[in-house]
Amino acid sequence: MGKKYNRDDIIRMAKEENVAFIRLQFTDILGTVKNVEIPLSQLEKALDNKIMFDGSSIEGFVRIEESDMYLYPDLDTWVVFPWTAGRGKVARMICDIYNPDGTPFMGDPRNNLKRIVEEMKELGFTQFNLGPEPEFFLFKLDANGEPTMELNDHGGYFDLAPTDLGENCRKDIVVELEDMGFEIEASHHEVAPGQHEIDFKYEDVVTACDEIQTFKLVVKTIARKHGLHATFMPKPLFGINGSGMHCNISLFKEGANAFYDPTGELELSETAYQFMAGVLKHAPNFTAVTNPTVNSYKRLVPGYEAPVYVAWSARNRSPLVRVPASRGMSTRIELRSVDPSANPYLAMAVILKAGLDGIKNKLTPPSPVDRNIYVMTKEEREAEGINDLPGTLQSALEKLQEDEIIMSALGEHILTNFIEAKEIEWDMFRTQVTPWEREQYLKLY
Repeated sequence: MGKKYNRDDIIRMAKEENVAFIRLQFTDILGTVKNVEIPLSQLEKALDNKIMFDGSSIEGFVRIEESDMYLYPDLDTWVVFPWTAGRGKVARMICDIYNPDGTPFMGDPRNNLKRIVEEMKELGFTQFNLGPEPEFFLFKLDANGEPTMELNDHGGYFDLAPTDLGENCRKDIVVELEDMGFEIEASHHEVAPGQHEIDFKYEDVVTACDEIQTFKLVVKTIARKHGLHATFMPKPLFGINGSGMHCNISLFKEGANAFYDPTGELELSETAYQFMAGVLKHAPNFTAVTNPTVNSYKRLVPGYEAPVYVAWSARNRSPLVRVPASRGMSTRIELRSVDPSANPYLAMAVILKAGLDGIKNKLTPPSPVDRNIYVMTKEEREAEGINDLPGTLQSALEKLQEDEIIMSALGEHILTNFIEAKEIEWDMFRTQVTPWEREQYLKLY
């Protein structure tokens, strides 16, 4: 999207576009998009950073006795929602959250990611790029507008209409995204019935995370116009592939790709190997953040193309980290474990921190694993030094709290509130009696 706006630009565009309302958006710790909507008459007040909201009402923000928070809009995120054309047109700006004393609120995931980006810049790197590949499912709505468990198609990977009945919906999503400034690179049906993927061009990491949150909003909005419910739930159905959000990442230094070295092994630089080593070292410990729901671990199981094992390869797609074939400015590593339920700002903060730890300590990655890890025995994996990712949210939270580097990537405020929320989630799941249990045990015992 990459446009630069000043205050006068925003006021002019609001008038030219006949904008009636502006949504000041931000993201809570759990990754949910929140917003304060203001009429056009309050725009200049918003541009002066004087719009307040009650932070005590937002998951993981502040206690009621310290509830006043300020919204500082990022002018470069201005966009008019195309589907609101006509009277009452709506625009939005994404905001950072500030304390009343004018300091950044460290419970704000976006501010926290910027903090880690500054650490990166202190090491001499100028940009961390992210190209995400978010997947989602489309389910039909019932007569009351509630989601059903009925998929809208039975297509497979790269299928076309009429098999892929989601094609028109996906096409409309792409049109809306392009109208909002996205550069769409690919759009296709995914492996599972009712599953879709739309890929957009990489950006600097903060912009890319903004785009992920915008993308989710657009997908859900346009799907509903087609009588469908779009979900980014990692594993909505048993027995088919879940939804991931593969993250293509690279470091840049003064406009050059720091992961590329034409003379290096696989044409990768020492920096690339060190960064990858850091990601592999810390992967089990940051999984609670990149795969943050109970349901995430129903996807992270062997047999459905989701990476379960901590390894890397330039040739096959079963390991956690893959090195795509492109080189030069497109040199990157692809982290395949992240799912779309993750808060992107938190996920990228821990991934970047892990990679920087590899660079700081000059870590060396293990040898690549070019076999299909899914068909290897446990003994073969152990012989190769291949570890597993955590198998439940509970074990992932335990691993998180063993790693000082990853905890520091979140900061004390976010860490404390994230763990508290996720322990409650796990306990609610652990104590729930499921239909599966009744089917298995009610008559037997």
